[in-house]
Amino acid sequence: MAKSQQTFNKAEKEKKRLKKKKDKEARREERKANATGGGLENMMAYVDENGNITDTPPDPTKKVEVDIENIEIGVPKKEDVFIDPVKKGRVDFFNHDKGFGFIKETGSADSFFVHINGCDDEITEGDMVSFELEKGLKGMNAVRVKKQ
Repeated sequence: MAKSQQTFNKAEKEKKRLKKKKDKEARREERKANATGGGLENMMAYVDENGNITDTPPDPTKKVEVDIENIEIGVPKKEDVFIDPVKKGRVDFFNHDKGFGFIKETGSADSFFVHINGCDDEITEGDMVSFELEKGLKGMNAVRVKKQ
């Protein structure tokens, strides 16, 4: 006579699986029975005049009429403001042997790199100069540097 292929351990696992499935079905039925849906009205949310979310509908007496022409879509265009590209400053450091230096802008603490090729005039430390800025590899560089 042949022995059963199902061991005690396999039978226990099968029982646990069936019990888990039955418990899950029972919990689902309990949730369905105790559900208090109420429909769409219970799910609605409103925004009051202060921008807070509330579950009460707004008061129709506080309704404000908005003129459609006053609604702006997008960002309004800025007026063109002319900014003088020529800045003024003092030569803070300049090394003639290496051909570079730094200019400190007047009115701010910004310091800009200047190369001898960007100078229109011969400059030395302490000179008051006017210059323009140009984007370089490591930041803004002073170009078209002239003595004042």
